[in-house]
Amino acid sequence: MTQLALVIDLNVCVGCHACVTSCKEWNTAGQAGPMTDQRPYEADPSGTFFNRVQTFEVGTFPMTETVHFPKSCLHCEDPPCVPVCPTGASYKRKEDGIVLVDYDKCIGCKYCAWACPYGAREIDEEQKVMKKCTLCVDRIYDTNLPESQRKPACVLACPTGARLFGDVHDPDSEASTAVRERGGYELMPEWGTKPANRYLPRRKTRIHLHEDELTRADNPLKKEQQPKAELDKPTSDEFMPW
Repeated sequence: MTQLALVIDLNVCVGCHACVTSCKEWNTAGQAGPMTDQRPYEADPSGTFFNRVQTFEVGTFPMTETVHFPKSCLHCEDPPCVPVCPTGASYKRKEDGIVLVDYDKCIGCKYCAWACPYGAREIDEEQKVMKKCTLCVDRIYDTNLPESQRKPACVLACPTGARLFGDVHDPDSEASTAVRERGGYELMPEWGTKPANRYLPRRKTRIHLHEDELTRADNPLKKEQQPKAELDKPTSDEFMPW
């Protein structure tokens, strides 16, 4: 069975949010839209997004790493959001494995959001329906577009090529090959949802710090000196479970 999905390379994602903005632009104007915003220019803005990038720092200074982690609906092969929907609005397509929401049936009860262990469901506060990534289903099957453009908006917008798209059940697809050859993994497999999206782990790299990089040259009073790096210890990538 075909299972379309995204494969995200964490080693080259730079957290630029091009995927977030392109997703917002395409889907606001597309079949899944509008994706409304509330109070966009006030102190507490919020809005509906299909894709978000979480950025955090790991390790202990000065041996730290900044990690950018894009996350959206993972189009699980056994999606827990589908059976809990009381109206049948959430469903998984047999022909390509994409999980979608029928807005005409959705009553905004949020059961699917509670069932999703990844926090991938969001309610549109104006339309009062649950929304999520559709893998740009209205784009990838649009025969009016050149074949090279029939990909999710986030994939086309990524400047570093961190996002791949394809059938992860096809052993010859680019996405499946990357997962197989580069150790792609599922997010939180212990939930048993069999997420279709995969992540390619960050490669283990060692940062070589020199003494003059840890000492301020313009500090005659010898204040605020940075601590020496313990260069013989492993980097954060070597003890983080990527």
